Amino acid sequence: MTGYLTTHVLDTARGCPAQGLKIDLFKIHGETRTHLKSLTTNEDGRTDQQILPKAEFETGVYELVFHAGAYLDSIGTPPETPRFLDVIPIRFGMSEASHYHVPLLLSPFGYSTYRGS
Repeated sequence: MTGYLTTHVLDTARGCPAQGLKIDLFKIHGETRTHLKSLTTNEDGRTDQQILPKAEFETGVYELVFHAGAYLDSIGTPPETPRFLDVIPIRFGMSEASHYHVPLLLSPFGYSTYRGS
């Protein structure tokens, strides 16, 4: 099996997918952080394409950066100054060529992630 990377963002405060949330993907090489792409979640809280498709997959250390504050602003969540959660980086390793799914469960004051399937 060739590896690939996906995500799914759920707004647990509203009980629905987080549509319109920007996500950046970075590859980490030691202290160097290289931006690979930016994507936005669709109406199902997923990206329209795999974040890292099979043709681009390499094992290594990556970081997904979820722009939660901008999403919360866009849906009218009352802002604090500064917002408690603004940018959420999740750094993880992919050690084998398989499907890695890194979901985000989001609310204005907390989040959770795990290796999904």
